[in-house]
Amino acid sequence: MSVKYQIILKPGREKSVLLRHPWIFSGAIASVAGEPCSGETVAVYSSRKELLGLAAYSPTSSIRARMWTWDAGETIDRDFFTRRLRAAILRRKVAVQADESDAYRLVHAESDGLPGLVIDRYADYLVFQFLTAGSEAWRAELVQLGLDAAGCRNAYERSDVEVRRLEGLPERCGILAGDPPPELLQIHENGLSFLVDIQRGQKTGFYLDQRRNRQRIRELSAGREVLNCFCYSGGFSVYAIAGGTAGVTSIDSSHEAVELGRRNVRLNGFADNEADWVVGDVFQYLRALRDQARQFDLVILDPPKFAPTAAQAERAARGYKDINLLAMKLLRPGGLLATFSCSGGISAELFQKIIAGAALDAGAEARVLEILSQAPDHPVALNFAEGAYLKGLICQVN
Repeated sequence: MSVKYQIILKPGREKSVLLRHPWIFSGAIASVAGEPCSGETVAVYSSRKELLGLAAYSPTSSIRARMWTWDAGETIDRDFFTRRLRAAILRRKVAVQADESDAYRLVHAESDGLPGLVIDRYADYLVFQFLTAGSEAWRAELVQLGLDAAGCRNAYERSDVEVRRLEGLPERCGILAGDPPPELLQIHENGLSFLVDIQRGQKTGFYLDQRRNRQRIRELSAGREVLNCFCYSGGFSVYAIAGGTAGVTSIDSSHEAVELGRRNVRLNGFADNEADWVVGDVFQYLRALRDQARQFDLVILDPPKFAPTAAQAERAARGYKDINLLAMKLLRPGGLLATFSCSGGISAELFQKIIAGAALDAGAEARVLEILSQAPDHPVALNFAEGAYLKGLICQVN
């Protein structure tokens, strides 16, 4: 393929590209031939002028280019994206069982060979996120091709994420195709039902990556008193009730999220008195429970992203340590802590060290019973370790 623009890497900086890591940082580039626009396809060359593949160029991001392909014989066009989208959707037939859910991730960006593109399916709607200059440049084509490949007619955009600013792109939301979505869309998951706000809800409306972990909480909740922190719309809480909990208390800082959690409890035929709800600051509430000598059998910590990047890891580590220390103080002997981090700047190894430090400061003896991660519809390409962003541990605390 004839590509108008080229980037040439500095000596020795082609190693990561040869290992098929899709990111090329600005510091690795020796020169740029021409003036490619945002999202333009560029040919990537080593310092010895070896053609390494084709990438999308981003003039404002520190990740200056993202590899579309390492096959220089390919052409970045509609056929290329059709092949990638169909392959991604085919993978979901293995990753998501037919009776498991009608809401799941169809495309997981770099891990599906489509950097910066996220597509989540909620029943009859596809929700798109265009996170990078490359995916933005092909936005119109990707919407139509995604709808065709998935057999859907309704699409909504949730590109209202801060990472777009690093790409020099404005945040954007709105209807892309088909009918306007309802205020709340009903989805089904493992025999339970949830109302989802795909227009204003967190992420693209629901934490689809926690689907298998919610089911595990259901299995662990029988007869246990549960505390669900950062509960959002009550996903873990509904599963705990379905699992036969002795009682579940849920807290979130958002009044709207808590009200949606109440509705999700009722939607599944459970009584209001089967769950207690609190609107407030989780850190303050945990301290208040500690001072009241309250205790639980299972505490769930699923906080928002404390460290989007590694540069924020130190500050985030303090936050993770504080909430986990407080949670351990609230557990009865032999109680379970299900703790998570979705922060890309916190590695799995660092996360476990943080939890170990919290146990030490709490004067508790803790053991990891299970290591959890994101659901398989959020795959991790072996050449892109950054795709493994969700870390989870189930610990028994004595």
